Amino acid sequence: AADLKNRFGSNADPIALDLASPNAARELFAQVPSCDVLINNAGFANNGKFAKLHERDILDEIQVNVVALTHLTRLYIPGMLDRRDGKILNVASTAAFLPGPNMAVYYATKAFVLSFSEALAHEVRGTGVTVTVLCPGATKTGFQKRANVESTMLFKLGMADAARVAKAGFDGMMRGKSVVVPGLANKLVALSPKISPRRLLIAISAKFIEPR
Repeated sequence: AADLKNRFGSNADPIALDLASPNAARELFAQVPSCDVLINNAGFANNGKFAKLHERDILDEIQVNVVALTHLTRLYIPGMLDRRDGKILNVASTAAFLPGPNMAVYYATKAFVLSFSEALAHEVRGTGVTVTVLCPGATKTGFQKRANVESTMLFKLGMADAARVAKAGFDGMMRGKSVVVPGLANKLVALSPKISPRRLLIAISAKFIEPR
C-alpha cells in the first residue's frame, strides 16, 4: 500500500485476514460491502504424499483455494449484477488441466477454480459482469518456498516473471476473456490433455513435481 502511494499517489487500504479462517470472507465483506473488481489471488500448496500430509494443512489449502474464493465471489457478484457492471479475476494454474501426484489437493483445487470460473462466465454473459480465470505456470513468487517445491524439476526449468503474468491476467480481464493462459509452454500444457494419453500425462506430472 505504501509503495502504491509513493509511486503513483494511489490510496490503498490493506485489510489483513487469514483466508484459512471460515469467517474471513464474511469479515472482509462486512468491512468492504461493495466491489467493482474482485481478484481472487490468494492460494498456497502442500507438496508430498497425500497420506503423509498434515490433515490441518490439507483442510486449510481447500479453505483458501476453494472455499474462500467461492464465498467471496458469491458475496460480491450480486451487487455487480444489480449495477450491471463488475469484473472478477480468479487465479487458477496450469495445474488445473491435469492431475498432480505429490500435490494432489492443490491440482484438484485449481481444477475447481477453472471449472467454476468458466461456468460462471457463461452464466453472467450479457449482464455487464465478466469472469476471467488466469492459468499461469511456474511463476517467481513466494509460492514455491511455501510449497517446498523449489528443488522440483518444474521450478528448476525456469519461472515466469510475476509482473508479466499479472499484466496478462489484467489485460485478459479488461477484455472480458474467460480463460487466460500466458506463455506458449503453458498453452501447450493446457492443450496436452486433448492430445496425450492421460496415464502418460499423470506420470510426467508426477516427475515434474516430485520432491527431491
